[in-house]
Amino acid sequence: MGDFLITPTSDSSPIPAVQPPQTDSYRSSRPNIVGPDPPKDPYPIQLEGTVQHGFGRGGKDLGCPTANLPDESIAHMASIAKPGVYYGYARVYSVSDPPSELPTEDLVVLPMVMSLGWNPFYKNQRMTAEIHVMHKFNSDFYGLKLKALVLGYIRPEFDYVSRGKELLEALIDDIETDKSVALNSLARPGHEQYVSDPFFSV
Repeated sequence: MGDFLITPTSDSSPIPAVQPPQTDSYRSSRPNIVGPDPPKDPYPIQLEGTVQHGFGRGGKDLGCPTANLPDESIAHMASIAKPGVYYGYARVYSVSDPPSELPTEDLVVLPMVMSLGWNPFYKNQRMTAEIHVMHKFNSDFYGLKLKALVLGYIRPEFDYVSRGKELLEALIDDIETDKSVALNSLARPGHEQYVSDPFFSV
């Protein structure tokens, strides 16, 4: 695979500074764990809303299905955090009409990664929050309630400059690394305690 130019998108948020343009050599040296343990201010950040239909691209193109929250659910986080990839925990709730058929194992607190921003790969026209819960669900959960606790920041959004299929492969590689970094970062005592945080109570 060739060398890719990855250009972080611009932002003016106070946390943390945007990194300079990077190449494949940057990917190979990305940290396995990010953020202090336990998380420090402004984390944890609470998100809550009804899962809605998004662009339908995460599962189809990337093998990484995402849950999209309404604009109003991300307003607070968007006001204090810059665009980028974040990690934490999430839980889906079986509160719908008709009732959801999701099994118990789908309705517990689970690790997640999320993208907050404009998604430069797809040239979104508005800011979105796309949450990937790291769990194999038995069915979709559109219309169900989802809560998420954002515990840390992984990296800025990257705008990919490449050619054809290689561009998509680069994005998929970065997503897989994001998931690994999230799981490693969550496997620390100061993070694991949030699995039982009162915020996730029914």
